[in-house]
Amino acid sequence: MQFFEDFAVGDTDEFGEYDVTLSEVLEFAEQYDPQWFHTDPERAEAESMYGGIIASGWHTASMTMRLFVDSVLSDAASLGAKGVEELRWWKPVYPGDTLVVESEVLETTVETDDRGLVEIRTRTFAERESGEVELVCSFVSDVMVARRDGTWGSP
Repeated sequence: MQFFEDFAVGDTDEFGEYDVTLSEVLEFAEQYDPQWFHTDPERAEAESMYGGIIASGWHTASMTMRLFVDSVLSDAASLGAKGVEELRWWKPVYPGDTLVVESEVLETTVETDDRGLVEIRTRTFAERESGEVELVCSFVSDVMVARRDGTWGSP
C-alpha cells in the first residue's frame, strides 16, 4: 500500500495499454456524447475534419482514469480527488489506437494529520496503427492520499 509519504516530487511512471475499439467508442458516445463525429462512422469519414470516427474526449479521459486506477490508485491509500485542472485534448483518439499513460508527481502537501494532497500531471499517448505516438490528453489532478500514521482503514 502506497501512502502519502511514499509520493515524492519528481516521481514518474509510465503504465498501461488500452486498446480503443470501435464498438466501445460508439457505445460511450451514444450514452454520453452523441455528436455525429463520435456516433456515425460513415458521416465522420465523409464529412469530418478527423477523417473518421473519433472517441469523445470524455471517453479518452475515462480510459485514462481506468489505466491510472489499475496502475497507481489501486495500490495507494487514495481518498478520492479534489479536482482536475488543465484538462486538454491535444489530438483525437481513433479506434485501433492503443493508449499509454505517464504520470509525474508535481507537488505534495500535508493537509491534515490523516491525509495529504498529491498533485499529479497525467499525460496520455496514443500509439497509432501506423506506429506513430502522439500526445492526446493531459491534465493535472489533486489526489487525496491517507498518511501512513493516519486513520486509513478506520470506520
